[in-house]
Amino acid sequence: MTTFDDRERAFEAKYAMDQDTLFKIIARRNRLFGQWAAEKMGLTAEETEAYAKAVIQADFEEAGDGDVIRKVLGDLTSAGIDITEGGVRAALEEKAVEARRQFIEAQQ
Repeated sequence: MTTFDDRERAFEAKYAMDQDTLFKIIARRNRLFGQWAAEKMGLTAEETEAYAKAVIQADFEEAGDGDVIRKVLGDLTSAGIDITEGGVRAALEEKAVEARRQFIEAQQ
């Protein structure tokens, strides 16, 4: 049974590591997304940093990306930026790709 137990522990460790990696990539994506939106709204550097943190926090409200998309879309609309939900989702996907690339580069 030792070999089976060792395999089980290895799978559990890999799963935990994969989940940790995914969490870091999503947090980075949300930061980049918040910075993108802040730039669109013309925020200062300090306001941009605070806004990026607020976008990261918004992701903890519910599972999935809906909470982040609603926050950014609402804030952009309130700031008078003409953008659709599709445009916001496209920007989120673009930032996801960039976050993965940055994460991989940081690991090398």
